[in-house]
Amino acid sequence: MNKKITFVLVLALAAFLVMGSASAGLFDFLGGGDDTVKIGYLPSDHDAALFVADAKGMYADKNITTELVQFNNGGDLMTAMASGDVDVGYVGIAPVLSSISAGVPVKVISAAQTEGSGILVTEDSHIYFANQLKGKTIATPGEASIQHVLLSAYLQQHDLSLDDINESAMKVPSINDALKTNNIPAAITFQPYVSIGENSDNINELADSSEILPGHPCCVVVASNDFIKEHKDTAEEIVAIHEEATNFINDNIENGTTDKVVELLPEDIVTDPAVEAESLESFPFISGLDNDYKANVDSFQKLEVDLGILNQTIPHQMLYWEA
Repeated sequence: MNKKITFVLVLALAAFLVMGSASAGLFDFLGGGDDTVKIGYLPSDHDAALFVADAKGMYADKNITTELVQFNNGGDLMTAMASGDVDVGYVGIAPVLSSISAGVPVKVISAAQTEGSGILVTEDSHIYFANQLKGKTIATPGEASIQHVLLSAYLQQHDLSLDDINESAMKVPSINDALKTNNIPAAITFQPYVSIGENSDNINELADSSEILPGHPCCVVVASNDFIKEHKDTAEEIVAIHEEATNFINDNIENGTTDKVVELLPEDIVTDPAVEAESLESFPFISGLDNDYKANVDSFQKLEVDLGILNQTIPHQMLYWEA
């Protein structure tokens, strides 16, 4: 090849490298890959540890590049994990159990929180007791959600079933608007939307999930089996970061400085700082996978089997990963 042409090509390639070095497509062309960890989450306070870790630069401090990807419900997030589009997820235990039962290769790597949901009703619906839900439309985040399980359990506790109501899947941020405008009489949702609803003129909480199933497991941190296998050290770091962020949340709640947590949360969740603080203080944040927590999940699994949501319980070796 002509030396002049070769020199021009080298210069062009060098310029391309400088201008587009962040491009995943370029890395792939050069034989590399995208090391960004894609973390799925829901627009919920349940994922506060993720938001805190991201805002405080905890991932960056460990040289972990992350991309946070929002989903409307746990079912959609688990579908993304099944297709390999997401590496790690903050998601409800119910869709995780259903997904693993269906063969999706993921593991729970840490607990995230317990409780934190509630059944809301409008004042105009005149629903004051569980039996008054019969024949009514009740919005949920979807049949794959833990709120669907909680609703099923609540109805069963009051001699009703899902056949007695009309369950309507809705995007969670839209549920409160539908309640305010009386488009639906009732819904079951997660925080902070429970607290937001309670602070609205026309919405009351009929039952909190702490009353339906006291101490029930809710959100967990999961990772794909491939991610754990190929990036074990990073998975361990993510578990440690989750624990650090959880401790930050709990320390500030205990010290009466919940506002320091609120200021780190995404704007699309914080509609009112005072209401947001109330929400964060209404349920426990946890980390790790101790035996008490696993026993709690076992009980929850048995409930799902009794309700016909799971065919059988999942053994611990299929469900959990611990470094």
